[in-house]
Amino acid sequence: MQVTPTAIPDVLLIEPKVFGDDRGYFYESWNRRALAAAGLDADFVQDNHSRSRRGVLRGLHYQIEHTQGKLVRAVVGEVFDVAVDLRRSSPTFGAHVAVTLSAENKKMLWVPPGFAHGFLVVSDVAEFLYKTTDYWFQAHERTLLWNDPALAIAWPSCEPLVIAPRDAAGASLAAAETFD
Repeated sequence: MQVTPTAIPDVLLIEPKVFGDDRGYFYESWNRRALAAAGLDADFVQDNHSRSRRGVLRGLHYQIEHTQGKLVRAVVGEVFDVAVDLRRSSPTFGAHVAVTLSAENKKMLWVPPGFAHGFLVVSDVAEFLYKTTDYWFQAHERTLLWNDPALAIAWPSCEPLVIAPRDAAGASLAAAETFD
């Protein structure tokens, strides 16, 4: 696996080694030993799988307690994936990383605890998998406003957008609960 730090070094882009032939392909999507050697030593407790259609924007979500690290990837279709640094002590507080994850490119993104995360489906349909380092706790879930001008996220044009009411009512960066 090739592990590359992004513009925010704690957020890692992971490109697995894909072995393909006329039968198809094989790759390891998680190898604790290999990824720990590259700086990602996580203990995952939950796997999640979502399916969404074009224009669905999910996020930007985080948990203020029981923070979750997430290893995310698209196994069908393509998404525009975003991680926003919510650690006030970080020199990249309020900055974001945005990458395209697709079934075709097989790239994964490590979103560490202390970040908000979300994605926009840009293909007809996408299936999105994510491993988390803590369980989901509804009482601690928060939503950062996906289109807050302070974030300056250049979301791709994808009309019509389909956004859940809680995501549309997310907090601005200035008003959001954040981490030390």
